[in-house]
Amino acid sequence: MLVRLLYASRAVDTSPDAIESILLQSRQHNPVTGITGILCYGGGIFLQAIEGGRQPVSDLFGHIQKDPRHKDVALLHYEEIDERRFGGWTMGQVNLSKLNHSILLKYSEKPELDPYSVSGKVSLALLEDLMATAAICGRV
Repeated sequence: MLVRLLYASRAVDTSPDAIESILLQSRQHNPVTGITGILCYGGGIFLQAIEGGRQPVSDLFGHIQKDPRHKDVALLHYEEIDERRFGGWTMGQVNLSKLNHSILLKYSEKPELDPYSVSGKVSLALLEDLMATAAICGRV
């Protein structure tokens, strides 16, 4: 059974090396466990969708909750799915600093990433919009 989980967290270390380390670890670990997804990062906040089997996704989310590189981890959305939306990525990355702010304004009051102030469905719609506009790098 496939599931999709969407969560937000705040980075403890916002240096480029720390963020790159998280992406590298995801890209190495996720293919082995059948997990795909997309990671959006901006203003010290992560918004991530992960897809895969129920147990591997649950295990990964449990690991993220305990990971000292993340704080304020919040589950935004969880659902059983028939097919993956982010199946082409072991972990796609969105660079918000290079994004047209009108995309962010479409989904929130201000042109900034703040998944804590909107619903999980709105955050998922934002990720889908970013995917449709090819604002994601790191495709496998």
